[in-house]
Amino acid sequence: MTVEGIEASGKSTLLAGVAQRLRSAGVEPVVTREPGGTAIGERLRAVLLDAPGPLDPMTELFVVCAARAEHARALIGPALHSGGIVLCDRFADATRAYQGGGRGIDDATIVACSALAARGVQPDLTLLVDVPLELSRARVAARAVASGVPRDRMEREDDAFHARVRDRYLAIADAEPERVLVVDGSLDPGAVLARAWPRVAAAAGLS
Repeated sequence: MTVEGIEASGKSTLLAGVAQRLRSAGVEPVVTREPGGTAIGERLRAVLLDAPGPLDPMTELFVVCAARAEHARALIGPALHSGGIVLCDRFADATRAYQGGGRGIDDATIVACSALAARGVQPDLTLLVDVPLELSRARVAARAVASGVPRDRMEREDDAFHARVRDRYLAIADAEPERVLVVDGSLDPGAVLARAWPRVAAAAGLS
């Protein structure tokens, strides 16, 4: 199960809420993120988000897929094999949205690279937390001020980049409505969780 969305959409908040509801129902999920999830993956995440200079789009793609290959091998695959439920903050759809929609790499190349890296792992449910670009940008700016942490390399991209990312996410959702549920991230977190939970419960075998 994956949660996707543009910057500051509320996806991480939704993921935390879903994890807590599952625990309350007696299910302990494996909660992870991409890029990341493993020691090597976290180091590759730092390369992607904190690189001191520009990265070629293909370099970005290979960094993301390298992190995914390790993630699938070391964490996600074993968890699923043992019958666990995995909640992942971003996965292959993010690559299609950011490196595809944002950077312009063709979708076939991204899908092929990601499929090799994922080793057959695919989400059975994706929650796409969607917000207008203006709200995303305002939240990113406010978060940077409140935390004192500078915006990362992706957050510093211009509005046109993030608009393309959002458009690609929505195109994926339109093409795969049976897998992707779009949730309005401008609602308060409780309402977002309430909209998503019926599909989560069904996917987890709780309904």
